[in-house]
Amino acid sequence: MILKFAYLSAEDPHNKKVWSGTHYSIFKHLKTIGDVDVLGPYEPKLPIIWKRILNQLTQLVFKKRIAYRHSFLVSKALGKAFSKKLANKYYDFIIAPAASGEIAFLDTNIPIIYITDGTFNGCINYHQNLSHLSKQSAMEGELIEMKAIEKSAIVIASSEWCKNSVIQHYHKNSSQVFVIPYGANLEKIPTSVTPKKIHANQPFRLLFVGVYWHNKGGPIAMNAFLKLKKEFPEVELTILGCEPDLTNLPNGVTVIPFLDKNSNDGQLKMAEIFNSHHVLLLPTRFDCTPIVINEASAFALPSLVSKTGGVEGHLKNSVNGHLIDYNDDGTTYAAIVSDWLKKPELYEKMSESTLNLYCNFNNWVHWTEEFKKLLLTLEV
Repeated sequence: MILKFAYLSAEDPHNKKVWSGTHYSIFKHLKTIGDVDVLGPYEPKLPIIWKRILNQLTQLVFKKRIAYRHSFLVSKALGKAFSKKLANKYYDFIIAPAASGEIAFLDTNIPIIYITDGTFNGCINYHQNLSHLSKQSAMEGELIEMKAIEKSAIVIASSEWCKNSVIQHYHKNSSQVFVIPYGANLEKIPTSVTPKKIHANQPFRLLFVGVYWHNKGGPIAMNAFLKLKKEFPEVELTILGCEPDLTNLPNGVTVIPFLDKNSNDGQLKMAEIFNSHHVLLLPTRFDCTPIVINEASAFALPSLVSKTGGVEGHLKNSVNGHLIDYNDDGTTYAAIVSDWLKKPELYEKMSESTLNLYCNFNNWVHWTEEFKKLLLTLEV
């Protein structure tokens, strides 16, 4: 029997820019196990416009924010629209990635599989978009997440951090909550990747990836680079995805502001960049489960990542990199790379274990196989 899935999201899963390409990857791999109808994208324009205006006024008058995409007004509009799209149609399952607002007020008897990398409670006053909320906005966001989780037949989280919030804060039965790591949202990963080596008299290249320089800890990555540069002049740093607010770039720093994941050229260029570097620096200030760790791992690049949020969903300490104290100023990042450069065999061993972890677990084929096992536990 061919399964029929309804892909329920306000976003367009064909767009590889949305949610770092995770919507596209989930959609693409769902199609390998059944028929998939995409119900979105959909935006309730008037409710969103009104909530945006109200958000600006609330910030101006009360110095508080409104998470308008986690508001009753927008969530009810989404629920109404998607309920109509589901009416009189048959699906085995509704797949709802990052869609708490879409399913909270959904009217349906079809089993819902809610896929998420972070709950509202886990992200409030952590993610900047959910900081300094008004009491009303925080209350609405909490109830929307609660209703979405209650309505879901199962919840698939991308990390233990997220899973624990679903169970401990929202009291979902632990037998209905599962962790499956994501994969890499790149389509141009060569099949012939091998563990990397350090070659004498050749540059050792650090890679920083992020759309937002400060939010992803860019200044910390830069500080680590500058410390290393004093000891190892051959070290280079590439900044991908943003333009840092620096007056003068130090020697050895290259900036690549933007690459379009939706284009073939963009995908090829990203693959080329990952393939030509040695380590990912990600001193992120907040993250649920950074896909870029897996994208680096796919090319055998270990990652040095700040210990925060759900990063441990993809970063296994001392396997595909190291978790660094959140408050580190770049010193530990530099010290680890320095140790690798002095003892190349340590780096090469970690590059090998990084690639093995990606090939065996942190990839979308593994995600799909684990997802199929979960489907067998649900009545169709």
